[in-house]
Amino acid sequence: MKLDAIDLRILEAVQNDGRITKLALAEKVGLSPTPCWLRLRKLEKAGIITSYHARVSPRRIAPVASAMVEITLSNHRQTDFERFERAVAAIPEITCCWSVGGGVDYILKVVATDIDAYQRLIDGLLDRELGIERYFTYIVTKTVKETDLPIATIFAPETGAIS
Repeated sequence: MKLDAIDLRILEAVQNDGRITKLALAEKVGLSPTPCWLRLRKLEKAGIITSYHARVSPRRIAPVASAMVEITLSNHRQTDFERFERAVAAIPEITCCWSVGGGVDYILKVVATDIDAYQRLIDGLLDRELGIERYFTYIVTKTVKETDLPIATIFAPETGAIS
């Protein structure tokens, strides 16, 4: 699907405010409401917009421990990756999992009630014999920056990234 500058403005607007009204969105991107709404639906149907959600600040609710975890599997067969990924997908405290190239196989973001709960989660993964060869934990002490996708910067029409 080819995107133009208006599509990018729509994406940026709904990413910044998922509750924006159809009228406000249309005004913001310079379209009348019906064509704007049709473009929005097209972006949703194409899978470019996958969901609408609120960013919650967990530490304003209760103390939490966040950790980034590097995981290396002992074997690298497709079935080993699939088994590990199925297990990770079923654990709500693992909020992100990235398969990466380089010296490790996965990087996880884990949010738990405290360090003990985090360690119980890791021990549970190890007990399941998912083929984890080693893991390294990095405890998050402070979130310095967490933002949305920089649409205007990386998908600018002049870069050719949207064609």
